[in-house]
Amino acid sequence: MSFLDDQVRAPEEGDEARRRFGTFGGVFTPTLLTILGVIMYLREGWVIGNAGILGGLLIILLAYAITICTALSMSSITSNIRIGAGGAYAIISQSLGLEVGGSLGIPRYLSQALAITLYIFGFREAWIWIFPDHPAFLVDVAIFLILWAIAYKSADLAIRVQYLIMAIIIGSLLSIAIAAYSGSMQYDVADVGLWGSFRGAPETDFKGTSFWIVFAVFFPAATGIMAGANMSGELKDPRRSIPIGTMAAIGVSLVVYLLLAYWVARSATPDELVENYYVMIDKASWGPLVAGRLVGGWLVVAGVFGATFSSALASMVGAARILQAMGEHRVIPGGAWVGTLTRKGEPRNSMLITGGIVFATLLMRDLNAIAPLITMFFLITYAMLNVVVLIEQSLGLVSFRPLLRVPRIVSVLGLIGSLFAMFIINPTVSLVSVAVVVAFYGVLTRQQMEAPFEDVRSGLFVAFSEWAAKKVTDMPAMQERAWKPNLLVPVEDVRQLRGAFSIIQNITHPKGSVKLLGLSRRDGQANDLPAGLTNMTRAFRERGVFSSSMVVDDGSFSDTLIAGMQVLQGAFFRPNIVFLNMPETEEREDAYRRVIAQATALKLGTLVYAAHPVASLGQRQHINVWIRDRSPDWRLSWDIGNLDLSILTAYKLMRNWNAQMRVITVISNESEEENARRFMSRLVDLARIPDTEVVVAKGAFNTYVGQAPQADLNIFGLVPNPDFDVIRRMVETTKSTCLFVQDSGRESALA
Repeated sequence: MSFLDDQVRAPEEGDEARRRFGTFGGVFTPTLLTILGVIMYLREGWVIGNAGILGGLLIILLAYAITICTALSMSSITSNIRIGAGGAYAIISQSLGLEVGGSLGIPRYLSQALAITLYIFGFREAWIWIFPDHPAFLVDVAIFLILWAIAYKSADLAIRVQYLIMAIIIGSLLSIAIAAYSGSMQYDVADVGLWGSFRGAPETDFKGTSFWIVFAVFFPAATGIMAGANMSGELKDPRRSIPIGTMAAIGVSLVVYLLLAYWVARSATPDELVENYYVMIDKASWGPLVAGRLVGGWLVVAGVFGATFSSALASMVGAARILQAMGEHRVIPGGAWVGTLTRKGEPRNSMLITGGIVFATLLMRDLNAIAPLITMFFLITYAMLNVVVLIEQSLGLVSFRPLLRVPRIVSVLGLIGSLFAMFIINPTVSLVSVAVVVAFYGVLTRQQMEAPFEDVRSGLFVAFSEWAAKKVTDMPAMQERAWKPNLLVPVEDVRQLRGAFSIIQNITHPKGSVKLLGLSRRDGQANDLPAGLTNMTRAFRERGVFSSSMVVDDGSFSDTLIAGMQVLQGAFFRPNIVFLNMPETEEREDAYRRVIAQATALKLGTLVYAAHPVASLGQRQHINVWIRDRSPDWRLSWDIGNLDLSILTAYKLMRNWNAQMRVITVISNESEEENARRFMSRLVDLARIPDTEVVVAKGAFNTYVGQAPQADLNIFGLVPNPDFDVIRRMVETTKSTCLFVQDSGRESALA
């Protein structure tokens, strides 16, 4: 079978052929080997020399506290879900959606790939220490090719190689144990000191350092807990293997670090620990004689090689699987090709990309500038894992039933610790890394991705809504400053709604809402009403207006609409305005009067829309708002009568149409003109409606209406028991579409 024949299928959910690794090989081994890395061999002594035995142990325990809290959070969430490929990317995506998962997964993948290069450089430095004449670049390329070939061949081969490396590291630790038994621990703890002098490092001429800088140097040693989780797509039982394997690896490595700290503190002077990064190799030379030579130190050298090689190999295998998982979900361009697996479940296409990135970074020769960024992306991932568990714990959803439950304080401490470590290590790089994640999120949210799994975002929004609903319930009923138009629109025939669609949208956009109440007729002529309402709801949402719909069967128009109005009063997002088209029959006029009376009783506003058959809404450039003659009392108070909803509606339309607005009143007594004008001007000023013309006319109202400045929409007050013949005459007289408005009493144009 050729190589091309092997690249034949995309991954399938539940593909058991891929799930072939158990807890020990798939999680414990790569996690332990990544944690027991080069920092253990070449920097732990330096940490103890600077911080002292007590300070050094505190640094180790603090770093592990953050790691343990995060690992417990990760273990809890993985015991609750059917985790797919991609490790942390899969966990976050299945909880907060592909957008959040991808915004973290992309930089996480890149940092994992760059970490491979750093591990290769670490291997090369140890190699050059022994063989100084070997060309550095050729050593880098040779190690890269070996790593990539192993990872490309199969994960099985990588795991078998890691078994060999584990044996080497165990051998190096045994050589240290033998050295301790043979008498290497010549000094008392008091000689190194409980608290160090923080002299600094050789490369800075020992100009001094601080506790937190030493912590920042050590902390990356504790960031290898995701190595096993990255293999999630190829574990036989990830729900069991990830928690057990990860926590076991953390426990074993913590014991190793603590014992090594004690050993190195008693085996070397503080000066030796600070000045010699290779002190552990030197002090392990107390090992046994083999063929006449001391082998303890050489076993530690082999351990250094094994630590860097195993970390690079685990990162190579894990990075490719993160990329493959993102390709499978189409988070990245070319996802179909990147997400392809071989018949044996190997992500060779993503391995090709990963190999190319690593080789390109090898040419840079120095990654010190971006090395802190790598750690930051790891820490952001840890922080988000804790956030995921906190959200799941707080929502109280029945779907959150993890087999491993952890107290909420664990996730809180993990989150705080991760953020704390970020800004202790490098505040500037921390902000840059957060900005990168936010930028990726902004790009991904525009792609409208569809995930093959459910997430908890809807539950999160519902929880916020419930919290808000409880808070609003505890507040006074009159919340005039928070008012926005939420229209209840009865619909018997969707075709009638299309004529009023534009003005409904313009009244409610952008923060209002529309509730379409379908009234199914008994004659059976509106069987397509639910589908039509669904389409109209979608149309409102596409234009930036939140909309929902429901259909009520049976009953008369007024009875059904009134029942709907009453029921919706108990909803959190309840309508505050009833929108009615002009009635066509006397029977419907009577029904409207009942509806308007009930709306007034329920504290709902009413809008009766009377469209002109020819002019419609015209050019949408002018709006007239008519105010009744208030003579002789033109005093202005918070209660301005049936004007609030008229002014607010006109203002919304003026903004959305970019139109001009007039307020008009007609007085019968000429002596009241100055009072009326003062009232109108003051009203416009307090209502904060700019560029509004004030018109005070004298004479008979019915006469002036036909002579008033032409408008595309005229807004009049609606009396409690309206005469619809008068309303029709207003449409004819003004030669325009009219809107007749009744306040609810819960809005204020002056608020």
